[in-house]
Amino acid sequence: MPRLHLSVGIDTHTGMGLDTFAKCPQFILALLRPKTLPKGYPLHVKSIGEHIRKRRLELGLTQIEAAAQIGITESTVWNWEHGIGPELKHIPALLASLGYVPWEEPADAVGKLAYFKKINGLSYERLGEVMGKDPEQLSDWLSGRNRPCKRNRAAIEVFLQKMTNSQIMPQ
Repeated sequence: MPRLHLSVGIDTHTGMGLDTFAKCPQFILALLRPKTLPKGYPLHVKSIGEHIRKRRLELGLTQIEAAAQIGITESTVWNWEHGIGPELKHIPALLASLGYVPWEEPADAVGKLAYFKKINGLSYERLGEVMGKDPEQLSDWLSGRNRPCKRNRAAIEVFLQKMTNSQIMPQ
């Protein structure tokens, strides 16, 4: 008598669950079933909190486990998932936990500098030390209060190129 064979997987084209049954080696019957998402799984991610919840649920982690992985408390993860943004100092560990950067890198030099500051969790003081610029001046540029002159925009571009080429992110 032929054996019943069952294999379960995910159809990569449809994203749906796939159950296959074969009574005979030469025949395969595949039935699609809807993929079950965990409770609270965000379908349309817009905020950083939704990115955090989505990735945590994909990894099958509880808030306590995710918090331990990042080095924060469970209540901090809860706050992030419910709309309170993470502090700048937690961004690098958070991005490492996510495995990707959820923000697009701007095209202009000042926007790229703000992006660099954010993804590396740098304060204005620390960015000023690394760049050799006054933190107040950096704050003015990145907040839009003032625009850097042509010479300073060129210095920003050189700095960002140097950081990209060295692959060393300042601590």
